[in-house]
Amino acid sequence: MKPPLPYPVLLLALTVLLAALLFLSMIVGPATAGTFELIGMMSGGEADTAWMIIREVRLPRTLLAATMGISLGVAGATLQGFMRNPLVDPGVIGVTSSASLGAVLAFYTGFSLAFPLALPLMGIAGALLCVVLLQGLAGRGGVLTLILAGVAISAVCAALMSLTLNLSPNPYASAEIMFWLMGSVTDRSMDHFLLAAPFMAAGWVMLAASARSLDALSLGEESASSLGVNLNRTRTLVITGTAISVGAGTAVTGGLGFIGLVVPHLLRPLVGHTPSRLLLASALGGGSLLLAADILVRVLIVGTELKLGVVTAIIGAPFFLWLILKARTELES
Repeated sequence: MKPPLPYPVLLLALTVLLAALLFLSMIVGPATAGTFELIGMMSGGEADTAWMIIREVRLPRTLLAATMGISLGVAGATLQGFMRNPLVDPGVIGVTSSASLGAVLAFYTGFSLAFPLALPLMGIAGALLCVVLLQGLAGRGGVLTLILAGVAISAVCAALMSLTLNLSPNPYASAEIMFWLMGSVTDRSMDHFLLAAPFMAAGWVMLAASARSLDALSLGEESASSLGVNLNRTRTLVITGTAISVGAGTAVTGGLGFIGLVVPHLLRPLVGHTPSRLLLASALGGGSLLLAADILVRVLIVGTELKLGVVTAIIGAPFFLWLILKARTELES
């Protein structure tokens, strides 16, 4: 199917959109430090204060939203191509739950208070453990075995998080855990970004390395094997790349869902349904969508700032239901 836009034009448009949202994210904020307030500070002799707000508050928030969106977008596109299932997202292999469990344990044990970076470090450790468990449980099985292993890991992690909340003797710690699980990029520092960024970048490289194999897999596993695709190597790249990139981001931002599901669906027709072309487009689209959601969170006046994970769920859940209804209609017709 011929795409409505040439591929370079699409990438240029998405790049311009991402750049514009990056700029907006640096200047848009709540009323106490919004766009006009920052301009007033700069013109009224308080430029140092304005630049401190941009550098210490807006910059890490913007970078985390963009890189987490990129991770979710490219991981979702890669998993959908690898599993040949348009309803798959990074959460299906358990990486989000395992990273969240690691962070919850940091809260529960008090490590997050004694050592601020213990929270993202334990979240990243949970994501890496997920890779080991997935490879061990799935073995040399196919896509179905991989999905079942991911569902099992997610269920165990969810049960352990519920147990941790149940046993937590401190109600303030429980509330902090619940707020973190909702997902947000508020109050994050450059230390958080610099800790997660190398892992996310490493994951992007692994996912990009699987691009050509995904094109061959669109013809089926047997056809891909006959074309020289190493299925085990491709699966390792996809699983490890997804776990490292999304897990590292989740360890810092908390759970942010549906970006990896929504973005590939919106962009797939625009790239002619070619899996390898969808990866970069979904990366740019994911970063743009999460940045837009975070900007929306800041400008909405609802008494308190909404959690970013709540907004992405409100956007993504109806879209997911629409996909299910669409798939059922296509099967019935």
